[in-house]
Amino acid sequence: MDPIKTRREGAILEVTLDRPKANAIDLATSVQMGEVFAGFRDDPELRVAIITGGGEKFFCPGWDLKAAAGGDAVDGNYGVGGFGGLQELRGLNKPVIAAVNGICCGGGLELALSADMILAADHATFALPEIRSGTVADAASIKLPKRIPYHIAMELLLTGRWFDAAEGKGWGLINEIIAGDQLMDRAWELARLLASGPPLVYAAIKEVVRDAEDSKFQDAMNRITGRQLESVDKLYASEDQMEGARAFAEKRDPVWKGK
Repeated sequence: MDPIKTRREGAILEVTLDRPKANAIDLATSVQMGEVFAGFRDDPELRVAIITGGGEKFFCPGWDLKAAAGGDAVDGNYGVGGFGGLQELRGLNKPVIAAVNGICCGGGLELALSADMILAADHATFALPEIRSGTVADAASIKLPKRIPYHIAMELLLTGRWFDAAEGKGWGLINEIIAGDQLMDRAWELARLLASGPPLVYAAIKEVVRDAEDSKFQDAMNRITGRQLESVDKLYASEDQMEGARAFAEKRDPVWKGK
């Protein structure tokens, strides 16, 4: 069975990690996910992606330890996007929604952290249990202390304890908690809203956020105003930039062309 299933509707791509029993990711699956998300990035007709897990119990528990025991190297080739195809994918300037449908731990939580928005089923649970298998949650150790309070992030990393969707939302890690049977409907509703928006503006927002993450405020502003970021330069010279202004002046909805 193909572990990665895709569904395309208009400008939206749904990607489902469906690898029974638990949707764990081995090297081959990670490489395939990278190819899928690189294709999403490079397809001018696609604007938004949703990542979810197959079934109702697991979103993703992360690294496939059985595959590791069978010879998959933890520092092996994960593919163009790094583990899970997302967390190291360069130039991904389109919104990605994680629809967490169940257990989300280890590399699975790192995969969700690589999305721009996280929706969680009300029964979803989360953890970073890498310490129990004698390894480090590398991407989470970088990202989590920047997303939630430092001391909470360190507690989760150092103890590997589980937490539920309500706690995750309380720390600002999760955007919305949704009944499990309504999760994908809500994910598609949000995806359609984003797909109707200005793609060049989304690209500029994502590049600015990435560029500014470790920059001083004025340095980042100088790169923006100096049009040193490719997406910003493209936006400022675009038809969409003028369309937004005209639509506002004419009191109508803009028609975005992505150019």
